[in-house]
Amino acid sequence: MISQKAKYALRALVVLARADAQKALFISDIADEQNIPKKFLEQILLDLKREGIVMSRRGKMGGYLLLKPADEITFGEVLRLIDGPIASLPCLSKIAYRRCEDCESEETCEIRHVFHRVANVTRGVLDGTTIADCLAYGKASPIAAVLEG
Repeated sequence: MISQKAKYALRALVVLARADAQKALFISDIADEQNIPKKFLEQILLDLKREGIVMSRRGKMGGYLLLKPADEITFGEVLRLIDGPIASLPCLSKIAYRRCEDCESEETCEIRHVFHRVANVTRGVLDGTTIADCLAYGKASPIAAVLEG
């Protein structure tokens, strides 16, 4: 299950992707549109800024914009940034691998083999789905329903 923070991050990125690429959006406008607590959204956007996904402008025309194109921002990237590893088992993680303490052999572990298949399918979907894909699906899409849910 993804965290509420990750859902908010994805929803904010969709709003930024939908906006005019040259017009920065205020945090308060994104928060109001998506019903996200403003202080929480500030922290999320700072995390995304540190990773080079969004940028901020100061002043009268200030706010947040996408720094990275929407078709290059994947769900997997955002989830790993916000929630950490997405693998079900530590021995399957790409960013935080560690051997399971009770495992004698990864090669013969039946549980690992099943979850390896699950991880590959999950990674395929998350790393193959971009923020731009959400815009293409529209409001009635399954992806939009997940983001709003």
